[in-house]
Amino acid sequence: MKPINVGLLGIGTVGGGTFTVLKRNEEEITRRAGRPIRITAVADKNLELARSVTGGDVRLTDDAFSVVTDPEIDIVVELIGGYGIAKELVLKAIENGKHVVTANKALLAVHGNEIFAAAQKKGVMVAFEAAVAGGIPIIKALREGLSANRIQWIAGIINGTTNFILSEMRDKGLPFAEVLKEAQRLGYAEADPTFDIEGVDAAHKATLMASIAFGVPVQFDKAYVEGITKLEAADIKYAEQLGYRIKLLGIARRRPQGIELRVHPTLIPEKRLIANVEGAMNAVLVQGDAVGATLYYGKGAGAEPTASAVIADLVDVTRLHTADPEHRVPHLAFQPDQIAEVRVLPIEEVETSYYLRLRVLDKPGVLADITRILADQSISIDAMLQREPEEGESQTDIIILTHLTIEGNVDTAIAKIESLDSVTGQVTRLRLENL
Repeated sequence: MKPINVGLLGIGTVGGGTFTVLKRNEEEITRRAGRPIRITAVADKNLELARSVTGGDVRLTDDAFSVVTDPEIDIVVELIGGYGIAKELVLKAIENGKHVVTANKALLAVHGNEIFAAAQKKGVMVAFEAAVAGGIPIIKALREGLSANRIQWIAGIINGTTNFILSEMRDKGLPFAEVLKEAQRLGYAEADPTFDIEGVDAAHKATLMASIAFGVPVQFDKAYVEGITKLEAADIKYAEQLGYRIKLLGIARRRPQGIELRVHPTLIPEKRLIANVEGAMNAVLVQGDAVGATLYYGKGAGAEPTASAVIADLVDVTRLHTADPEHRVPHLAFQPDQIAEVRVLPIEEVETSYYLRLRVLDKPGVLADITRILADQSISIDAMLQREPEEGESQTDIIILTHLTIEGNVDTAIAKIESLDSVTGQVTRLRLENL
């Protein structure tokens, strides 16, 4: 059987892992795919690196466009990242009738609709298992394994850097800035960690999962995104005392009036499995109406875990290479003409529970004022923790957990609470999900 020829764009961490695993497991992969899958061309600006990884047995070039236009190449694997040149290369590959495998969640979350439409028109596939949660086959589970279900919600720890930082803050009681430095030293965080710590990376991934789960266009621009940079060690400690862990979650939930699409630090009951995912690991919890809750756990990054997902896509595309385009699995799980325009709810309309931390003067009547404001906004209290003031201190912390309520009501209540003379500084607000 004629081998499938692959052009690899970018031979950094994941590209190198893909080359290594494909070579190491060549026999197994061929038996699964039905024909050999060979990387025959590699494009990278660093030709020295490319030569050291490949041993020079493949065509090496620093011109990626020569790979996407090469008539000998069947599948292009894009591992460059970013929105710029990667987008041009992917669209050029599609225009030249190549199938595309990519790990580029940023590109697909922002330009996915355009890319999938171009691929549909040309009759080629764009596979992106490696774009979400590294080696965990969550895209395949959502797109195929759970296709009997009406998916109700997804909640995922889908960024290993932030999960590592939160685990360290909890274990060692250290402030965010100190743990970030340690994460950078260990290689878990980039020199510029903005995309990770501000929640952008997780929001790219949540956007893609929401589209597949609910059959809606990718709409990253409508996601609510909040990172972990303002999270204080005190809140992690108080959450623990109340029986919760704080995780950065990507959440997509179906509501009668639209869908919620949000990323933010979230309190989760400590007895939930997902609350116990530590270090740089990823986990995604999916609730379907027929199957109930299913949990997917594993390494969300790294050379070989991500390469595992890239190669799984290569095997899939190879198997379906000659199939009638009409009978392939659609990019976003639903047939292209069945993708529905559904409203993404603004954060003020989201319904969840809340953790509120208030710094107050230690005097009578303070609690009564606060509870009256909450009651006026139809916010009921689930649990409360009031600290004794430190010796010689005139202020103390009050922690309130609420039942389900609308975010807009919480905004109004917080503004009124902050205007009380007995409340000092700003109210800390975190969202809480019982999952």
